[in-house]
Amino acid sequence: MVRNATRLDFPLEASIRSLLPGVDELVVNVGESEDDTLARVEAIGDSRIRIVHSVWDPSKGHRMLADETARAMAACSFPWGIYIQADEVLEDGGAARLRAAIADVDGDKRVEGLAVEYVHFYGGFDTVAVNRRWYRREVRAVRLDPAFEVHSFRDAQGFRVGAGHRRIRAAATGVRMHHYGWARPTWALAAKRAADNEIYHWRGKMDQARPLLPWFPGIRPFEGQHPEPVRDWIDARRVDEKMIEAPGFAREHIRLQLSNTVERLTGWRPFEYRNYTLVSR
Repeated sequence: MVRNATRLDFPLEASIRSLLPGVDELVVNVGESEDDTLARVEAIGDSRIRIVHSVWDPSKGHRMLADETARAMAACSFPWGIYIQADEVLEDGGAARLRAAIADVDGDKRVEGLAVEYVHFYGGFDTVAVNRRWYRREVRAVRLDPAFEVHSFRDAQGFRVGAGHRRIRAAATGVRMHHYGWARPTWALAAKRAADNEIYHWRGKMDQARPLLPWFPGIRPFEGQHPEPVRDWIDARRVDEKMIEAPGFAREHIRLQLSNTVERLTGWRPFEYRNYTLVSR
């Protein structure tokens, strides 16, 4: 699902191209936009892409995102679907590995979804955010057969099952998803704050004029390579621009630092939030 991709500076083409090698069809829910989002999707020119046109309703708040994800899920023709958001890009080969993992677990009815590992870029393309506030894994492949009752949850970060919103049972894959939502230029982050203020009514207004991102413990150098489909998009945005505020002190930093230390020493992340229950296979 995507809307106003140019206004918000999403790596839309890279997201789609990173997923195409693993799918038979790719449903894109394109919300009515104030820019050329629809034209960008159409210009990719792959016969597997099927566009669902929609008008989104921000008055629903963050539930709108789950509803629009559900619209795309309902339009899919196959019993499994791989989900990607417009600021996410699968690692090279990741889509094919997810397809193979789907084939591997399809006969195991305990498994309702597949989880991928996340790399959260923050304040640029050479630094990542690593602490308990940033999810390490999320479900990005799910069963679409209505009998399994899998649905998008809350703000569409993840999925739940049934009317009781039980956590989805998922198997880990080791596939990495690169998340660029907090690596975009400052003008795009300002646009993001404005869009978030429109959707997340319960959070309170974010400071749209705040030029930089806050510093916190757990910002580390990125060690690795960016996926091939997103490299040109990144190269066009590599500017000498300070995006993270200078380190400072807040009480929450003490808790984050302690949690980071425990994770570094033991591999366990205290108080980690999970939308899913891992299934051992």
